[in-house]
Amino acid sequence: QVQLVESGGGSVQAGGSLRLACVASRYISGSVCMGWFRQAPGKEREGVAVIDSDGSTTYTDSVKGRFTISKDNAKTALYLHMNSLKPEDTAKYYCALKWALTCTVVAAREFGAPYWGQGTQVTVSS
Repeated sequence: QVQLVESGGGSVQAGGSLRLACVASRYISGSVCMGWFRQAPGKEREGVAVIDSDGSTTYTDSVKGRFTISKDNAKTALYLHMNSLKPEDTAKYYCALKWALTCTVVAAREFGAPYWGQGTQVTVSS
């Protein structure tokens, strides 16, 4: 079993920055895809950014140029640097992990990850 724990959420004003982190409960070997997803009240959980086993990244269009996903393989940790935050970025952010060689950003129901964190809230005020 793998547990994922997110941290770093909070409340900021529009234009501000936050850094989210997600750490796995144990080292994960092999080809792993990890991603950040978010869910606003009443909306489907959407993919924000994913990073695959060789470090290739994809982003949903609304965050391109503002968010950066990165990982630390040695710690099986995942990060999301969020800059120029907008009120529409307000959501609960989740990290997810699955074994795969490659992956792209898709809706959570399509990503097919067996492991999810509990989420961390990000609130951006105007």
